[in-house]
Amino acid sequence: MKIEVFITFIILITLGKAQDEKNQSTTLTEKNIKTLEIVFLHHANHSKFMSAVDQIMEQLQNETVAINYHKISYDKSKFAVSNHREICKLGSNGISLFIDATFNGLNFTVRDYLKRNNVPYFRFDFSIQSFVKIMQNFLVARGALDAVFIFQDSETAEQALYSLLSVTSIKIIVLDQHQPNVISRLKTLRPTPSYYAIIGDTVNVSRIFQAAFDFGLVSQLPDRWNLMFTDYDDEKFTFSGYPEMSRLLLDKTVCCNPKCICSSQNTINFMAFKSFLHQILLVLEGHDYPIQRFECNKESDKSVRAEKLLEDLSMTIRKNNLIYFDDDSKIFVNLKYNVKTNVDNSSVVATTAIVNQNGVTSIGNNRIKVSKRFMRIGVTESAPYTFIKRDSKTKKILRDGNNHKIYEGFCIDFIEMLSKKMNFTYELVEPTSGKFGKKLADGNFDGLIGDLERGETDFIIAALKMTAEREERIDFVAPYFDQTGIRIVMKKPIPDTSLFKFMTVLRLEVWLSILGALSVTAFVIWILEVFSPYSGRNWSYGEESRKFTLRESFWFTLTSFTPQGGGEAPKALSSRVIVAAYWLFVVLMLATFTANLAAFLTVERMQSPVQSLDQLARQSRIKYTVVKDSDTHKYFQNMKYAEDTLYELWKNMTLSSRNDEARFRVWDYPIKEQYASILMAIEGTKPLPNASEGFRIVNERVLSDFAFIHDANEIKYEISRSCAFAAVGDIFSEQPYAVAVQQGSHLRDEISRFILELQKDRFFEDLTAKYWNSSNKGSCLTSDDYDSEGITLESLGGIFIATLIGLVIAMLVLVGEVYYYKRKSGKVKEMNMTKPVIFTTKIDPLHDINISVDRKIMKNSVLLGHGEFVPVEKRKSRLSFSPRIHHD
Repeated sequence: MKIEVFITFIILITLGKAQDEKNQSTTLTEKNIKTLEIVFLHHANHSKFMSAVDQIMEQLQNETVAINYHKISYDKSKFAVSNHREICKLGSNGISLFIDATFNGLNFTVRDYLKRNNVPYFRFDFSIQSFVKIMQNFLVARGALDAVFIFQDSETAEQALYSLLSVTSIKIIVLDQHQPNVISRLKTLRPTPSYYAIIGDTVNVSRIFQAAFDFGLVSQLPDRWNLMFTDYDDEKFTFSGYPEMSRLLLDKTVCCNPKCICSSQNTINFMAFKSFLHQILLVLEGHDYPIQRFECNKESDKSVRAEKLLEDLSMTIRKNNLIYFDDDSKIFVNLKYNVKTNVDNSSVVATTAIVNQNGVTSIGNNRIKVSKRFMRIGVTESAPYTFIKRDSKTKKILRDGNNHKIYEGFCIDFIEMLSKKMNFTYELVEPTSGKFGKKLADGNFDGLIGDLERGETDFIIAALKMTAEREERIDFVAPYFDQTGIRIVMKKPIPDTSLFKFMTVLRLEVWLSILGALSVTAFVIWILEVFSPYSGRNWSYGEESRKFTLRESFWFTLTSFTPQGGGEAPKALSSRVIVAAYWLFVVLMLATFTANLAAFLTVERMQSPVQSLDQLARQSRIKYTVVKDSDTHKYFQNMKYAEDTLYELWKNMTLSSRNDEARFRVWDYPIKEQYASILMAIEGTKPLPNASEGFRIVNERVLSDFAFIHDANEIKYEISRSCAFAAVGDIFSEQPYAVAVQQGSHLRDEISRFILELQKDRFFEDLTAKYWNSSNKGSCLTSDDYDSEGITLESLGGIFIATLIGLVIAMLVLVGEVYYYKRKSGKVKEMNMTKPVIFTTKIDPLHDINISVDRKIMKNSVLLGHGEFVPVEKRKSRLSFSPRIHHD
C-alpha cells in the first residue's frame, strides 16, 4: 500500500510542472499546432533511459505537433503518501499518454486509476530484462539448474534482479564486473555453477571474459561459458581459443523496418523505443482526441473515443517488428539471437540455433549442447576406499596432466560409475583441515563435514559413517556399503619351527620322571631275577631261558616303549607283576605323548594371545591403541562417558533414602565397567597420528605384544594384503557407510535412486571382490591350512636326527666290539696252544643233528662261547646245529 501511494505522490509532483508550461501550450494551440502531454515514469538510477528519452523527444519534434514530456523518477524507498492529489493536480492540466518504464510496473491501483480517467497507459521495457529472458531460455534448453549471470555494471545487474526474482526457473547468482574481486569470487563459488553467462556490449564482454580466462576459469570448463552481446559490434570480439563456448549474437534482420541497417552507435533498446514512440505519435496526431483532464474528486465518464484510441494504438504497435506484447500488455524489445558454437565437438564454429522470447530452435541436425553438471566431491584418504597413487619405489605422489593428484580405491570407482549414471564431471576435493570431521569448540566441524556445510563441496563419498551428531548438520543418502565397525588386529603368531619341538610336548621334569621310572623298574627286575627261586637264573625250565642281568633288565625296560615290545619276559611271578605294572605305565605314557604331540604341532601354534576385547582389557602384557581423534577413539571416549553417567545414576539411586527405592540399594554395581580402563590404557600407550603407523607397529612386534584397534574394513583390507596380520575377536560398534549431502539438497533423492540401481546390478559386490579378495591373501596360511597340509619336517626333524645319532653310536659300538674281540684274540694266541682241530661234516638238511665230541686233543684246550676258559678235558662239549634248508 505504501508503494502505491508513494508512486502516486511522485507522479502528482511531477505532473504539477505542467502548470508552468500552460502559457506555452496555449500559444501553440492558437497557431493550430497540436500539443501532446506525455509522462514517462522511470527508476531514479535508470540513466540510460532518461538519456534516451531526451534524444528521442528532440528528434521527434516537428512543426505540426508540440510534445511536452515529463520524467517522473520512481524511488520506492521514498514512497509514503496516502492520496492521489499530485496526480489530480497534473491531471487537471491534461495527460495525452502515460508510459511506464519501471522494471516491475505500477501496481494495479494506479493503473486502474489512470484507466478510469481515460488516460492511455503503456509499459515499455527499456531494461536488460529482455536479454536476460533470452539467456534464460537458452540455459534452460541446455539443462541448466543453476548459473552465474555477470553484467557490465551495477545498473543492469539491478534491472536483471527484478526479472530473475519473479520468473526464473533456475538458481542464478547476479554479479557485475565492478564489484570488488568479482572474478576471484567466481572461483570460490560453492557449489560450482553449472553455467556462466556474460551479458553486455562487446567491449565489456571482452573485458570480463579475458579476466576470467587469465584467472584460469575458462580452460577447465570452456563449454559452460555463454556470451551474450547486446550490440552489433560482436565482430570485434576476437577471442576464439575455445570453440566449445556459446556466443549469442543479435540477428540483424530485426532492424529491417524497412531497411536492414543496424547502427552500432545505438542499442537495440534505443531503436525499438524510438520506433515505438514514433508510431504512438503518428496515431495520436491522426486522432482528434483531446488531452485528458480530470479532477481528483470526480471520476471521468467512460469515453468511447478513448477505447477507440487504445485499440488503434495497440494495433499499430503490434505491427512493429522491433517490439512485442506479453500477456500483461507489457511491451518488450523483440530480440532474436543466433547461437554460434562448435559443431559435433569439433573446432568448426557455426550457427546451431536461434533463440527468442518464445524459446530455442535448432538449425538443421544440430542439437543444443547440454553440458554435464560439475560436482565437487569431498574425499579423504582411507584405504581401500580412497588412497593417493604413489610411485612404488620413491613413494612420491603421482599427478595427472593437470597437476591433480591421482586417486584410487573403492570410492573412486564408485564416483566414476556414479558420474556416468548421473552425467556429471567432477573434481575431488580433500579437506584443508581435519579428516572426516570433528566438532570444534565453536560448534562448527572441520574436515569433510565442515567443507560440505560451507558449500565447498556438493557431496561426500568416503568412508564416512552415519552418526546422530553428523545427521544434525548434514543429510545422508541410503548406505552404499554394508555394516562396518571396529575390530582388533595383531601380529599373526609365528609357529615355533624347532627341530626338537616334539621334545617340548612334555616338560623336563616329566622326561626325567620317565627316565627315573625306567631305571628303577630295570633295577627291580634284576633284583627279583637274582633272589627269586623261580627265576630263569635259579630254576631250570628244561630249555635255555633268558637271564635278566642288569644289562638285560635295562634293555628290556627300554625296548618295552617300542611296538615290538621288550622280548621274552621274566619267568618268576614277582618279576611278571612288576613288568605288568610297567607295561601299563608305558601304554598310558605313549598315549599321552601321542595325543599331546598332535595337538601341540597344529592348534597351539596358530592361536592368538587374546581372543576378544574383554580379554585384551583384562591383561597387561599386550599394549594397544587407536588413531587419535578417529571414530574409534571417539567411540571409547563416549562409552567411558556413558559408564560414568550410568554409575552416577546408580549411585544416586542406591544412596537415596526414599523408601520406595529400597530395591535399588545393592552393594554390587550391576553394570560391567571396562571402557574406562580401556581408554586409560589407550591414552597410556598414546594414540597414533594415522592408521599406517598403527599397522607398521603391529608388523614390527614379532612377539604379538601390540594390538591396534581400528575400522574393521580397513583391517580386513590390510589382512588381505599381508600375511603378517590377524584379526582378533568379533566386530563391534557396527555402523554403515553412506554418501553425505547438504541439508535439503536436491541431490539426495537422485543419488539414492542410482545407488539402488547399482546395488541391483551387484556393482558393490564386484568392488568388494576387487579390493578385498584379489590380493595375496590366498598365499597366507591359516590354521585350516596347517591342518590340511599335516606336520612339517621342521617340526619333526629332530626325530630323524635322533635316529641318525643312534646309527652313528651303533657304528662306534661296532668299532669297539671289533677292537675288543681282536684284543682278546691276541691274548689267546700268546698261550701255548697246538693247531686247532677243524671238523668238517656234512649236515643232512632235513634233520637237526646233535653231534657230541668226546676227544682228548691236548691237555690245555679252549672252549669258545659263553662261560670262562676251562680245559677241554674237564668239560663235555655239545654242539647244536640248526641246519638251513637249501633249495636247488
